[in-house]
Amino acid sequence: MDLPNCIKAYFEADSRNDVEALMATLSPGAIVEDERQRHAGLDAIRAWWMEAKQKTPHVNAPIDVTTTGDVTQVRTRVSGDFPGSPVTLLFTFTVANDAIARLEIA
Repeated sequence: MDLPNCIKAYFEADSRNDVEALMATLSPGAIVEDERQRHAGLDAIRAWWMEAKQKTPHVNAPIDVTTTGDVTQVRTRVSGDFPGSPVTLLFTFTVANDAIARLEIA
């Protein structure tokens, strides 16, 4: 699967539950939108990610990828200890200067 380096590193860090490595993939002003909530900036994203991993331990496994310009969409199989597991979600990344500037999860 051909992923931009920062997105590949994001999924690798996520699978290791390595918050520091995950944060290193993001630009300083990054934004994450997940479950109708917006998390702006590194502190807010760190808190969101840590809470999500603690509340519902899960693993994200990319299934396929499409890149158009600076936007990469990754269909991901998310499995863990939650009702309906596994589910398929769409991670839409916007990359700028080799870092993730925006992530929308739907």
